[in-house]
Amino acid sequence: MIHSTTKYSFFSCLIFFSFLINAQNQKQPNIIMIMADDLGFECLNSYGGTSYKTPFLTELAATGMQFENCHSQPICTPSRVRLMTGRSNKKNHLQFGFLDPKEKTFSQVLRKEGYATLIAGKWQLGKDVSLPDHFGFDEHILWQLTTTGRDSVGIDKRYVNPVLEINGKLYEENKGDYSSDIVVDYINDFIKRKKNKPFLVYYPMILTHCPFDPTPHSEDWDPTDPGSKTYKGNAKYFGDMVSYMDYSIGRIVNQLDKLKLRENTLILFTGDNGTDEPVVSMMDNIAVEGGKGLTTDNGTHVPLIVNWKGKIKPNQNSKALVDFGDFFPTLCEAAGISIDLDLDGVSFYPDLIGKEGRKKEWIHTWYNRDGGSNPREQSQEWVRDETYKLYVGNRFYNTVKDPKEKNPLKQKDMTMKERKIYKSFNEALRSYISYRRE
Repeated sequence: MIHSTTKYSFFSCLIFFSFLINAQNQKQPNIIMIMADDLGFECLNSYGGTSYKTPFLTELAATGMQFENCHSQPICTPSRVRLMTGRSNKKNHLQFGFLDPKEKTFSQVLRKEGYATLIAGKWQLGKDVSLPDHFGFDEHILWQLTTTGRDSVGIDKRYVNPVLEINGKLYEENKGDYSSDIVVDYINDFIKRKKNKPFLVYYPMILTHCPFDPTPHSEDWDPTDPGSKTYKGNAKYFGDMVSYMDYSIGRIVNQLDKLKLRENTLILFTGDNGTDEPVVSMMDNIAVEGGKGLTTDNGTHVPLIVNWKGKIKPNQNSKALVDFGDFFPTLCEAAGISIDLDLDGVSFYPDLIGKEGRKKEWIHTWYNRDGGSNPREQSQEWVRDETYKLYVGNRFYNTVKDPKEKNPLKQKDMTMKERKIYKSFNEALRSYISYRRE
């Protein structure tokens, strides 16, 4: 016969262990947010690209979800600012290469909630060595933090024998190393060290930005090269760089598999803007010119692949509209974190797990490369959906039929459906009239 106190202890233990098991099942996911530099959607095989080889990303898309309508800003700093803060550039993009220290970032929120945090890759958001920590990163390995990323005679040091800063210390050893290898080695070590607690890895990649140079997988790779000397206009090695980008992502995924972390890790991959202009990529027999810096689709249409083994069903293809303001709330919702912030983005987490809850009928974009700090630089502003796009100034386009935006639709030629969309977009633009940088 079991004594009542023993019985009580027995059931208490059962409740306790049940709580532990439930807590493990509801453990906050690890998050790996990867953003390639200057890579449009047309470069990936899973989007129909035929010029390059991207098998690891193809596998992530096949075992996860691919978004067909993700749009960035047309160039790097504005995209990074919007992604990290979840807010419109009209509010907070002050100047090129700078993120206002007053802004709140997703990394700050995640760190406050117990995440170990790392940023690895390209910085370009302010020259103060304290900024990565200020913006919520415990550790960093970065190109172009406090340095220009070049040597004393101006040779670019972003790829072979790079200049990097690792947790505030300068790394400039000419040992024949490639920056992506150094960065991924650090990421994989961080994952191993932090595997027993939730972690965030934000990897704004150095690849595939020009200069277009050989990689360690290229036939003429030269580890003794003191730095990049290839001119921007020669895109000969761009394909090698895309392949090495894919290979580097594969190394991270393999580390997660090795450490049995895949089922509790949310992986997101995108690009910060369209492909650089010298590059022409093929989608079967269709040539797609790189449009970095342009407000047309080839400047903003970027890939978005999201993978979470066991959580996101395989082979999912979403036509939902996504912009870079949406990442902040998505990461927080995935982590189970409630936020009460002035964000402009809308979480697409419900899309990932097959639930209702997200209705986004258009994307609003305000773009100025220099954030208004250069009075000669003209700002552009527009609202768009999957097919149509309306700029301030009443230029209205069907971007599917007219991707280069050569022929604005005239009122008299619009269908009834187009007139309704035009009116709706005008109302959306008017709602942003008083929306100004603080």
